[in-house]
Amino acid sequence: MRGFSTIERDAVDAARAAPMLAQVEAWAAVNSGTRNLAGLATMAALLGDAFARLPGEVTLVKPTPVDSVGSDGVVSSLQHGKHLHLVVRPEAPVRMLFTGHMDTVYPIDHAFQSLRWQDDGSLNGPGVADMKGGLAVMLAALTAVEASPAAVRIGYDVVINSDEETGSFSSAALLATAAQGKVAALTYEPALADGTLAGARGGTGNFSIIVRGRSAHAGRNPDDGRNAIVAAADIAVRLAKVRGPRLAVNPARIEGGGPNNVVPDLAILRINFRPATLDEIARAQSHIESAVAMVAAEHDVRIEVHGGFNRPPKPIDAGAARLFELVKGSGSDLGLDIAWKATGGVCDGNNIAAAGVPVVDTMGVRGGAIHSVDEFMIPDSLAERAALSAVTILRIAEGRL
Repeated sequence: MRGFSTIERDAVDAARAAPMLAQVEAWAAVNSGTRNLAGLATMAALLGDAFARLPGEVTLVKPTPVDSVGSDGVVSSLQHGKHLHLVVRPEAPVRMLFTGHMDTVYPIDHAFQSLRWQDDGSLNGPGVADMKGGLAVMLAALTAVEASPAAVRIGYDVVINSDEETGSFSSAALLATAAQGKVAALTYEPALADGTLAGARGGTGNFSIIVRGRSAHAGRNPDDGRNAIVAAADIAVRLAKVRGPRLAVNPARIEGGGPNNVVPDLAILRINFRPATLDEIARAQSHIESAVAMVAAEHDVRIEVHGGFNRPPKPIDAGAARLFELVKGSGSDLGLDIAWKATGGVCDGNNIAAAGVPVVDTMGVRGGAIHSVDEFMIPDSLAERAALSAVTILRIAEGRL
């Protein structure tokens, strides 16, 4: 280890020695798909017990109500699990935010439920990389920092939400509140298998557009009908034409309709936008409004728009660049070559950056094939990344950022 103080060296040794692999195996054995409320409750209890070794009080926060549009056009409240929140030394001179998520993309009835060691030594299993491995890394790093005499200088919040994989709608307010007053944030999404971190990220917006027309007999009196599916398709085509180099548009699904001899009176268009900049969000919103107005008038239908841009783009500004350089320097002293690249994916790092806090959001394990049955974690990266976090945190506590 190059360039380390005694305090940093001790923290690295402590972080590396934490029982992270056993934690990952135990946590990944619990199905915690975003809609599996019982599994999320079990996972929250396990994490609460694990993070209780840190000072401060662990609380489970009720999710903010979230509306959902069903295939029948009915808007109802969507249930979510509770979110874990820990506050440590809020009066400390340096304050940070650490975030992760307990939910996975694999529902309770998904075939992918078990762990398997692969021939290359990696661990295949649901959520091992995204992000139960990252949660173990976070806890190991913070535990090592707490054993250091430098701990008194740093205060922090830990937020582990239950809905990141579906957009963090029920935890967005908690994340925004926890980010206030923080000098920096680390989020524990997985790095790539080679250790590359995510840099700039685009944003995302998801919309459900409800179109209500008028039913009629398709043969006897079709002109009396107002075809909701045709109107929804018209909106989809108009908005698809808005796409450009810095705005991806994906009309993903149209729901509705029925028998061939009935003019459909209901359709729901599901559409996703991926803006690279805030200007592109404004442009997309303007086109949504104009498309809806024109289609409503031309097709004589009623239209309701639900949803929004829940994750703004995350550029690499000056503060984020300094934090990346600090992480890179910490990695270099550990013998790691830390690189990063822009990605089209989104995560809670987008929310944190939007709150004005510099964030590196791929401080978790090295792994890959996430959101698939081939998801894997590289076990050696547990100790490697826990050490990287511990050193980074201590150097931020010293005021190096």
